[in-house]
Amino acid sequence: MNGAHALLHSLVASGVDVCFANPGTSEMHFVAALDGVPEMRAVLTLFEGVATGAADGYARMADRPAATLLHLGPGLGNGLANLHNARRAGTPIVNVVGDHATFHARYDAPLQSDIDAVAGSVSGWVHHSASSADVGADAAAAVAAARAGTIATLVLPADVSWSDGGAPAAPRPVASRVTAEPEAVKAAADALTCGERCVLLVGGDATRADGLAAADRIATATGARLLTETFPTRLERGAGVAPAGRLGYAADMAVHQLRGARHLVLVGARSPVSFFAYPGQPGDLVPEGCTVHEVVVREGAAADALAELADLVAPGTTPTLARASRPQLPTGALTVETASAVVGTLLPEGAIVVDEAITSGLGLPGATAGAPRHDWLTLTGGAIGYGLPAATGASVACPDRPVWCLQADGSAMYTISALWTHARESLDVTTVVYNNSAYAILRGELQQVGASGFVVGDGARAKALLDIGGPRLDFVALATGMGVPAVRVDTAEGFAGALRRAAAEPGPHLVEAMVPPLVA
Repeated sequence: MNGAHALLHSLVASGVDVCFANPGTSEMHFVAALDGVPEMRAVLTLFEGVATGAADGYARMADRPAATLLHLGPGLGNGLANLHNARRAGTPIVNVVGDHATFHARYDAPLQSDIDAVAGSVSGWVHHSASSADVGADAAAAVAAARAGTIATLVLPADVSWSDGGAPAAPRPVASRVTAEPEAVKAAADALTCGERCVLLVGGDATRADGLAAADRIATATGARLLTETFPTRLERGAGVAPAGRLGYAADMAVHQLRGARHLVLVGARSPVSFFAYPGQPGDLVPEGCTVHEVVVREGAAADALAELADLVAPGTTPTLARASRPQLPTGALTVETASAVVGTLLPEGAIVVDEAITSGLGLPGATAGAPRHDWLTLTGGAIGYGLPAATGASVACPDRPVWCLQADGSAMYTISALWTHARESLDVTTVVYNNSAYAILRGELQQVGASGFVVGDGARAKALLDIGGPRLDFVALATGMGVPAVRVDTAEGFAGALRRAAAEPGPHLVEAMVPPLVA
């Protein structure tokens, strides 16, 4: 058995049976070995950033890692932005990165690069397989590392892949997640019951239904304000789930939400900071005089810690669950507000929503709060181009659930080729592209950072860098060119009709929603 076969058998034995791939010459023996390991599903993507983002979306919904197959250092580099998002989400991923044959490395061939340096920026575990005899055990170790909540990158030289002597390896034990220390739980309980204003900020697995129910009990019993991190990895919400607001993205909004707090209790959440530096504004969002109590780290057993905390401070308290409610179906011109109302009216039971709507999605949380129970995946690391790939992976992980990808136009173009994979794999993904022909969020940032005061004259040159309307992007043409049925709408009635048709027909669909930019 060669190294490639040993690798595939070992991955499957450890529970990794999906690989999102964009292979090259160094990975051809892995490709050839796929026919001998039918348990491994290989999904071709046309860009490495789609492969890595799909692995992220898959793992968020499957609660186990997927693999990626990437070509040398440049291929890994192309996938780095969505690996950054996955790292910030704590998503388990196993990257298999092909490398030149060990005897070829000394020639410094054109694609030779420092793979360790590239991988190290996003990976918690990096290893080179030295021989085909090592590959099986290395693969099992990579999966165990990933299952502990990190990105594992296994570098596979071509000769190690093609050489004989490989053997499958059994799964390795997975390290237990960090649990809350009793002293930390007790300190948080004391803070929550001291009578001073408290904010309870939750993240990690605490944003699933059980964790939110415990958090709601705590908030009800103590009067603490309950918030989730700005961008949760996976937020369960809708009717029947305890609701929780999200910490604002804009620094001034977050400051308002936290103002006056004397205690900030973190359960699976990082201490809040602003996303960027702004002149004259603090980067650390913890209010002055506020004591921070970290109960458990983001990668730890946060939901369990909340259950312990709830038993201490809220015995006998029951959570308040969101009631079923829908907005009225709007009519007339399509705007950010009416588009959100349409989504809230029609979102199906059990949907997975992948949200990269950016400014066009500001009305979505309120409009969908009482929709049937669903999952919401967010842009954890802020590196755009996440939505379409993550929807790919989420649909592969949960083929029996509808996936709605709510996508801004500018960020869609980073990974638009994911639509081709949607069509090739017949995925039940409905993509809504909000086309406002602008980087609207950057228009707002131009003002926030004070740069607008340096614009000369009418600012035409500066504005041109934030305008993507010339030429206007045609997402219907782009989608149909990759095999995805598509329609353009500019009214609420048209939008509702398009979403209903997409729900009634199998396979992927795209709706190009023409909306005005929220920031002029």
